[in-house]
Amino acid sequence: MTVSILLLLAGFVLLLGGAELLVKGASRLALSLGITPLVVGLTVVAFGTSAPELAVSVRAALAGDGADEIAVGNVVGSNIANVLLILGVSALIAPLAVSRQVIRLEVPIMVGCSVAFFALAWDGRVSQVEGAMLFAGIVAYTVFAIVQSRRETSAERRDRPPEEAPGRRRLVLAVVLAVAGVALLVLGARWLVDGAVDLATWLGVSELIIGLTVVAFGTSLPELATSALAAFRGERDLAVGNVVGSNVFNILSVLGLSALVAAGGIAVTEEARLFDLPVMLAVALLCLPVFFTGFRIDRVEGALFVLFYGLYVTFLVLYSVSAPSVDLLRRVVVYGVAPVTAVTLGFAVFDQWRQERRRRPPAG
Repeated sequence: MTVSILLLLAGFVLLLGGAELLVKGASRLALSLGITPLVVGLTVVAFGTSAPELAVSVRAALAGDGADEIAVGNVVGSNIANVLLILGVSALIAPLAVSRQVIRLEVPIMVGCSVAFFALAWDGRVSQVEGAMLFAGIVAYTVFAIVQSRRETSAERRDRPPEEAPGRRRLVLAVVLAVAGVALLVLGARWLVDGAVDLATWLGVSELIIGLTVVAFGTSLPELATSALAAFRGERDLAVGNVVGSNVFNILSVLGLSALVAAGGIAVTEEARLFDLPVMLAVALLCLPVFFTGFRIDRVEGALFVLFYGLYVTFLVLYSVSAPSVDLLRRVVVYGVAPVTAVTLGFAVFDQWRQERRRRPPAG
């Protein structure tokens, strides 16, 4: 038990230290390369913090023998946690400003990837060819994001005085900080999950509950640590970009590479197709109206995100143990929480649309 507690504490320390290094390195990398912090969050930070998901899913895909559920569940569960839990906690720390580029381009890409995942998995399997198509998508997405950002900031770079131009030493230092941060995040997440699993087992908690909570949550800890720290330090673009980019990376790269390396692709269970995948898609769609209203995620919306994640995890736990109360919770969510949320967001979007129209100059 003592070793488990020490692993937990050491994992938390490494996560905090890794998040600090990654945020600093990513910010300096944006300056050195002439790209925006948002794009660094969408690519470098998002890909780095998704390293645990990549390692877990690829390992599970290669193992086979029913381990496909781990690979698929890891991607779906992480994407749900990224939006509801990580953005929610980050917004509770500090309201997050959302750029128009995220609403106009990045979130629709995330939704499109979620739809593609849902469509490819509908026949019960993501084949190796489909995995290769998804993986090619992450390459195209990364190149597009960097090229677009460099075009948008080219004028600023030309106007910058020569003495302010970043040198090679600063670029190398930024890369070293970012890589060191990713390494600490991955190691910290592993120690924290191992310690939590050992402690939960010692306390007599079933392995099923551990898998649904601790392990699934553990692979998202790097994103949580990085986005929360970025929000606290005022790097709001990094916080939002990290989540959106991680979700895109999880589908295109983690799922794509897992299906590509597994013999015959990876299987997707009927339960995942009928429940978990629709929830993931609904969460991605939820970002559009929330981000659009005021172009920010305030603390109230952050609290609602965390509440929704709590309801999702509670449902999973109750369903796994066949608790009678699971039907009551389903009715509360389907007939109460979901309609109220939809109507509230609908009014908020309509009000924001009216404000946007009033700000436009009259034609002619």
